[in-house]
Amino acid sequence: MRVLVTASPGLGHMLPMVSISWALRAAGHEVLLAMAGSGAQHVPTLAASGLHVVETQPYESVVRLIDAAHASMDIQAVQQMIREASRDVERLIGFGAQVFAPQSDLVADTVVAIADEWRPDLVVHSPIDGAGPLAAAKLGVPAVEQAYGLLSAEDQVTQVAEALTDTYRRHGVDGPPTRHALLNVAPPSMGTPDLGWAMRYVPFNGGGQLPDWLLHRPDRPRVIVTIGTVIPGLVGLGPLQWLADVAGGFDAEFVVTLDNAEAGQFGALPDNVRPVSYTPLNALLATSTAVVHHGGAGSTMTSLAMGVPQLVVPQGSDQFHNAREVTKRGVGFEVDTAVAPVDANDVTRLLTDASLATAAAEVKAEIAAQPAPADLVPRLVELVG
Repeated sequence: MRVLVTASPGLGHMLPMVSISWALRAAGHEVLLAMAGSGAQHVPTLAASGLHVVETQPYESVVRLIDAAHASMDIQAVQQMIREASRDVERLIGFGAQVFAPQSDLVADTVVAIADEWRPDLVVHSPIDGAGPLAAAKLGVPAVEQAYGLLSAEDQVTQVAEALTDTYRRHGVDGPPTRHALLNVAPPSMGTPDLGWAMRYVPFNGGGQLPDWLLHRPDRPRVIVTIGTVIPGLVGLGPLQWLADVAGGFDAEFVVTLDNAEAGQFGALPDNVRPVSYTPLNALLATSTAVVHHGGAGSTMTSLAMGVPQLVVPQGSDQFHNAREVTKRGVGFEVDTAVAPVDANDVTRLLTDASLATAAAEVKAEIAAQPAPADLVPRLVELVG
């Protein structure tokens, strides 16, 4: 069986497709990733996983498209709109479909051309990607959406296709593929686990050479701090100001994913704050007590899979929804930095509230009990028929 794997540009959308791709590859199927990144290292990072990747657009083209969209936005107004929409899943999905449709249109012609030439039997795509389902519909093969977080909807593929009406028309396709399935990674007690086929979330955060100190659990708490790769460029490092202001007052180690130039924006950070360059998040969390993050799907799901209590500081996209789910389940809590910054009381709660660790361990066990990606391969073969 030949499987074409697609995802919308952005590392957080691309990396979650690696685990199912390797499950298919290990079962003897041919797998080809057709993707464009929004950064110079995005496609090379996928290639470094050992999978075959075709770049569907130079990353510079994606960046120009994203920059043009951001230039026309009032970022604070958009954040408020998303904050309000996060309570309505259908509305949030519709908003995401409109925002990401231009990126799907940008790569659609290339993805369809690759599919026409390579002739896959199945297309596996990320939730908000529209090019993969378009190619599947044109070839008459099934398409499978792989969720990468807690947010799923039954009609998401249809909503994205409606946002790409002109693109579909350009390729002579009436609508989304008729055979479609969803691989849902939401734990049973969170998100929308009743949709589609349950699948264990297996974190893939890229490879990397790990420092020796990261292999050992320290004598005092270790807290991982990250706001991803996109948020700093949109809102700056304000959500991390608490590291300079209050972290020094705790007998804990704070490991923050900032390079030296970014960390230098805070001046002199306390001695117990350790900036690190890119390191896979699952490796960082393996010997850590807690995590502070922005609520991105990858950060949220990786933290859940590793069983680590979370403090979420959402800034946009699906992050407010994820923060709400984390709080509702009791595996962590939310601080809206547009209202108030993270303070010493928040850090104290993260480090000392035993109920957070208990709930996090429960959800970790839930995720571990879900069918592994390899277990879903026979169902995918059956779908192809």
